[in-house]
Amino acid sequence: MHNTMQRRIQPELLGMADAEAMTGRSRWSWRRDCYSGAVASVKIGRRLFVPVSEVRRVIAENTRPRRAEAGADTQQGRSVGTA
Repeated sequence: MHNTMQRRIQPELLGMADAEAMTGRSRWSWRRDCYSGAVASVKIGRRLFVPVSEVRRVIAENTRPRRAEAGADTQQGRSVGTA
């Protein structure tokens, strides 16, 4: 009964390796952006952290919209990319 009442604590900060794993972006790119001020960061001792909200912001800002379905352009007899 006690185990079901425990809450799972979600991290608010990610280390560089975790930010890299979450996005596929190198830890050195994260560090560069943290030190340049492009990304908010937290320095605790020798470690550098990025808030989870900041990682999500970077993902959202760099997400491209989905392409229109290919069938929509070919339904009227036109093919995409031809004159």
